[in-house]
Amino acid sequence: MSVTEIIDELPKLSAQEREAILHRIEEIDGIDETPEMLAAIDEGRRSLEIQGGIPAQEVRKQITTWVTS
Repeated sequence: MSVTEIIDELPKLSAQEREAILHRIEEIDGIDETPEMLAAIDEGRRSLEIQGGIPAQEVRKQITTWVTS
């Protein structure tokens, strides 16, 4: 199976399956999750649930102001 084929199949997987794949990649690449990183991820998820997100089109419009500030 090619990389392109694998990537094309990812959206068909459940969130739990994608998370399992992500964890395996992290194991292979030696990415260590620190308590601070996990706390930041949790806070981001909470914020998204409470405040909602913004459409990708809006992100594209605003991103230059975010990275230059």
